[in-house]
Amino acid sequence: MRAVVQRTKTASVRVDQEIVGAIEHGFLILVGACKGDDDDSAIRLARRCAGLRVFEDSNGKMNLSLKDVRGSALVVSQFTLCADTSRGRRPSFENAMPPEAAEKLYRKFCTAIADQGIDVKTGRFGAKMEIELVNDGPVTLVVES
Repeated sequence: MRAVVQRTKTASVRVDQEIVGAIEHGFLILVGACKGDDDDSAIRLARRCAGLRVFEDSNGKMNLSLKDVRGSALVVSQFTLCADTSRGRRPSFENAMPPEAAEKLYRKFCTAIADQGIDVKTGRFGAKMEIELVNDGPVTLVVES
């Protein structure tokens, strides 16, 4: 699985003009399930994201995790993270997991983040979504399981 993790001051996701998920201080996590991923991949990625030490401590060093700062996570499914862009100008999405299996892993990932004691909000799997965020830093990382 792949994730793009953005440290945020605020983030929200809309579906059909309705806000379906919103957070304040925390992470916006775009997550994609690729062929070959499994439940262990989802759990491992969730633990890695929750444990990333990218929040500033009292000395201004990035030394605290999402758990440490009691931040929230807005998790949005993003199959395009599994794209192959190595040839031509049109991405290939053949490496993306089929929707039914991908949704299962997306839900597993969200549950595993919540199991770390983190408040989780979500987008709507498979929907056309609009995301707004104020990136804090900016801090943006690509994380793989």
